[in-house]
Amino acid sequence: MRILVIAEHDNASLKAVTLNTVAAAQKIGGEIHVLVAGHNAKSVADSAAKVAGVSKVLFADAPHLAEGLAENVEATVLNIAKDYSHIFASATAYGKSVAPRIAAKLDVAQLSEITAVHSPDVFERPIYAGNAIATVQSTDPIKVITVRATGFCAVAAVGGTASVETFDAAPDAGVSRFVSREMTKLDRPELTSANVIVSGGRGLGSGENYATVLGPLADKLGAAMGASRAAVDAGYAPNDYQVGQTGKIVAPRLYIAVGISGAIQHLAGMKDSKVIVAINNDDEAPIFSVADYGLVSDLFTAVPELVASI
Repeated sequence: MRILVIAEHDNASLKAVTLNTVAAAQKIGGEIHVLVAGHNAKSVADSAAKVAGVSKVLFADAPHLAEGLAENVEATVLNIAKDYSHIFASATAYGKSVAPRIAAKLDVAQLSEITAVHSPDVFERPIYAGNAIATVQSTDPIKVITVRATGFCAVAAVGGTASVETFDAAPDAGVSRFVSREMTKLDRPELTSANVIVSGGRGLGSGENYATVLGPLADKLGAAMGASRAAVDAGYAPNDYQVGQTGKIVAPRLYIAVGISGAIQHLAGMKDSKVIVAINNDDEAPIFSVADYGLVSDLFTAVPELVASI
């Protein structure tokens, strides 16, 4: 069997989620190839070649691949899809945009957000906001799969000695065009790859409180900042801070939930964290059902005291 992993990158560096996706592919066995589709992204291809377990890197370089437009990446993958039994992508905004298009064109069913591999054709994936796990079997000749990164430990980014092979990208599909991108520059770790996350909810009461109460704690811990959907909807935090089923799925070593009640959709996004600490003044809040440590207290008193004691 040969497996294709679609690399996620920014034309300069390989995204960490690609390492988790390769880890999922390794569970199947067989030869793993990584596709780097971009423009002036040779450094990414070279990095992918060093990833443990990768036997070949396919590098498609074209101006119309620079921004990762889904239609153009899909067309390039389809040129080589018949050579593979499995096509893997990460379950990120990028992967969720590209993989369904590939599956539709191949006329196969996509397997979404798998968290375990039992065999080459049997996988696990969460359903009902993570409250149940479905074991699914696919008989499709080519299996198109997105991988929930938190379900697999990342492979080593170094140690591999894969070859890099250049091939021609598919022509520009011409059905979409890149207009602009607004980048959020963070002084803190990226949310999906952070070891520690400090997350705030509606209990903070305002965006000002979100910054002044949680900011010092995150700074002390070197943590990323997250938020519940309620906090994002209320304007306390930006969209890309949202943790949950409709936000980002995270599994840090330490997750501190402050003023978060623990709605099902939020729990689905963070309950795989290694250690969960909850601070809430409601002792019946659902968040305490998944917390390893819980503090029933006024967050405006507890958090500053915690910061002072670190």
